[in-house]
Amino acid sequence: MKKFRFSLDTVLAYKKQALDAAKAEHGAALAQVREQERVVDGEEQRYRDYNLEYRRRKEEGLTIGEAAVYQTGLRAQEMRIQREQDRLEELKKIEEEKRAQMIEAKKETSSLEKLKEKKLDEYQKAVQKSEEAMIDELVSRARTSAAGA
Repeated sequence: MKKFRFSLDTVLAYKKQALDAAKAEHGAALAQVREQERVVDGEEQRYRDYNLEYRRRKEEGLTIGEAAVYQTGLRAQEMRIQREQDRLEELKKIEEEKRAQMIEAKKETSSLEKLKEKKLDEYQKAVQKSEEAMIDELVSRARTSAAGA
């Protein structure tokens, strides 16, 4: 009997490449999310530090002009934090899209792999059946020759 060949091997190979690419894209998107989370944390820490400095200076006594500078600085930092959080949300949406693409690619690859396994199993059963038929034929011939002799 001829060697097993899965007719969709090229499609399976393509789907595996697509899956690998989807995994890489998801990993990159996830890394961007983690980096942006660090940026947001850093901006929030700057805000806390600046606010703490403002409170200390307020206790020591500062002019109205200095207080206005601190308040303006705090508002500007709040706006930076908001921009960075908005960017983080955008990156999270992208990461979720990439994850969904990766899951879909995994499903497609998995279904083809299962089909290949099923076809291989059918092939192996056919080979076994063919071998059993050949053995039965040999045994039958041997009996016929022994009976004729």
